Amino acid sequence: MDDEWDEAIALEGHAAGLAALQREGLPDAEAFGRYLAENEAELFAPGGEDEIDIAAVMTRSFQRLGVDLTDDDVRLFLRATHEVWSSYWALGASTHALLEALRARGLKLAVVSNTANREWLLRPVLERQGISERVDAIVLSSEVGKRKPHPAIFQRALSELGVAPDEALFVGDRLEADVFGASRVGMKTVQALWFRADDGASPVEPDYQAFTPMDVLNVADGLRS
Repeated sequence: MDDEWDEAIALEGHAAGLAALQREGLPDAEAFGRYLAENEAELFAPGGEDEIDIAAVMTRSFQRLGVDLTDDDVRLFLRATHEVWSSYWALGASTHALLEALRARGLKLAVVSNTANREWLLRPVLERQGISERVDAIVLSSEVGKRKPHPAIFQRALSELGVAPDEALFVGDRLEADVFGASRVGMKTVQALWFRADDGASPVEPDYQAFTPMDVLNVADGLRS
């Protein structure tokens, strides 16, 4: 999906989150956003392949601004903020068609994503977008605790689908996170180039390249035959 993002969208989300808390003594949206931006490297940089805990980041940020929030407060803030931001996410036009064509071939499907957002934030978005009903598993780094290319996130997906690595095909646009990560647990890989052309470094090359979603179907058909 395309996720539109700029300072105005960030401000709109923070304003919604702060309004949802309905309490005194909160920073305004501009001050809160400015704090996050000024401390971005410390707050949002994952430790190696460990995923950050976005709720803990928000709790710590509010504390440093003189506000103590309960866990329920933080969840309320994040839900309202995320509701605004996710309204700017646009699913690729061919996504449903590709997933349906793969399922029609009898294949099991999983989404595997690096994201600091927990499942309780993302699941409603994926349901609205029609993704949840078209896949068998959703595996998020925020739930596993490890980001691609760490083996754990790929192994979780394989386990939830009940398939062996050599029976699986991973499609992703990132050379290191997707191609290298999946290949080192024994999966065949397709680099998706119709969405983003990643020219970063990777210890391995993809087994296949897909310049259109149709190329993914052709690869899957070739492997199945």
